[in-house]
Amino acid sequence: MAVTMKDVEYIAKLARLKFTEEEKQKLTHELNDILNYIDQLNKIDTSNVEPLSHVIDVKNVFREDVVKPGLTSAEALKNAPAKTEKFFKVPKVIGGKDA
Repeated sequence: MAVTMKDVEYIAKLARLKFTEEEKQKLTHELNDILNYIDQLNKIDTSNVEPLSHVIDVKNVFREDVVKPGLTSAEALKNAPAKTEKFFKVPKVIGGKDA
């Protein structure tokens, strides 16, 4: 299937694009080159090629999940500049003067 100048004009109209006659000729030639290349790819025998989900053979490299003890509230709050009994104390950011 070859792309004609009429096809390029139709596609340009659908895309609401305007091209000069020279640009239309160039696009016709380029689109035909693309279709010819796809035709070459379609001729290649790929019957013995296994389909890929990814170009590179990717394997899971994650380590096993191991439960480890975390910080206690007291340890986490130890160096906090402002705190209450169990929480970090931070400035109010919602509903201030500028809100």
